[in-house]
Order: sequence, then structure tokens, then C-alpha cells
Amino acid sequence: MTELATAIALLQQQARPGELAGMARVGINIEQRLGLSMPAMRRIAKTLGHDHALALALWETGIPDARIVAGMVAEPAKLSSRQMDAWAKCFSSWDVCDQVCASAFRASPLAWRKLTLWAVRRDEFVRRAAFALLATLAVHDREADDLRFVAALALIEAAAADERNYVKKAVNWALRNIGKRNPALNTAAITAARRIQQQGSRCARWIAADALRELGGEAVQTRLRP
Repeated sequence: MTELATAIALLQQQARPGELAGMARVGINIEQRLGLSMPAMRRIAKTLGHDHALALALWETGIPDARIVAGMVAEPAKLSSRQMDAWAKCFSSWDVCDQVCASAFRASPLAWRKLTLWAVRRDEFVRRAAFALLATLAVHDREADDLRFVAALALIEAAAADERNYVKKAVNWALRNIGKRNPALNTAAITAARRIQQQGSRCARWIAADALRELGGEAVQTRLRP
């Protein structure tokens, strides 16, 4: 049995078609979906190990569950710029987008360059990928300095008028995660949120209000206090 056939067999063993209706209710695209849980996909990825050729083959199946596992087994350093663009263009469900950003994309040396380019694209899920990736880097990239995130706040402000649900939620997520990184970035993110609030659109006001509520709240302020 080939590596791909083995992987597909593992996925099919964990399929949960009875969960698809519930997944659809939370906005997940269930076309071609097997219905695997995240813990099951993580276990399968751990069993398969890192194998970039297998990741590319899993992606080509078009099965959303397989694409999430592809992000987990991919070798980020081997992802080319063209492959990252191609994967981003294929996103059609927020969970696949976010999971791939949180696994393969965030560990890629191209991550920051790609999020900057994708942030100005018009495709809904490519643009979501930019801000999902930024949100993930705000938590996991310990080597990035504050100036990098301050510069990224300009991308957030520019996208704050995008009314599309999957974009605005990712923009808000990125803003909140930057503001929870450290005290200096908390101040910068709150200032950015206030500027967004002044943009006046309903979308911008929602993004700003939600971010200000969390970033200025007691829980975040207590955690960031020296």
C-alpha cells in the first residue's frame, strides 16, 4: 500500500458523517468532507510523520480533512512560494484555512512575506489566510520583534472595512492577538482599534469594539502587568 493510500485509509477509518450537519451549522464547508475531529486528524498526522511529498499528494485529493492533515505533515521549509499561493487559493472553508496557517504556513520562512501580500488580495479566503496567519504568528513567533507587528497593524486597519464575515473575523482575531502579546503591543493595538473605530463602517466598529473590550479588559491587563 502506498503512503497516500495508507493515509486515506486512516482518514476513512475515522470518518464521522453524522457530524457533518453540525459542522455546517458553524460555517464549515462540508463538500467532500469526511467529518474527522481535530484530535483524530492530529493523531493521524503524528502516525504519518513529516513527509512533504505525502503532504502534496494529500492536498491534491481535494478532501478537506486530508488537506488539514497535509498542513500537519508538510515540511514548511520545503513549501515553495508557488505552493503556498496555490494552497491559499484552494481554501474554501475557514477551518482548513486556519489549520493550515497554524501548521505549515506559520513555520515557513515565507510566512511574513506571504501574509503581507495576501492581506491586499480580494479573494475572501486568501485574505482571511493573511490575517489568520498573522494571528497565529502573534502567538507563536517568538523571534519577531515588536516593530514587525506594529507594521502589521497598518494591514489590519486597511482591511477593517471588509464586510465579508470570514475576513472581518480574522482581522479582529489578528488585532486581538497582537494586543495580547506584550504591554507595548497592547497599547499599539488599542490605539489602532480606536483609529479603526473612527472609520465609521459597521464592520470597522464591530472589529474595534470587540478588540477594545478584550484588550482593555481586566484579564488581559492583569496578565500583561509587570
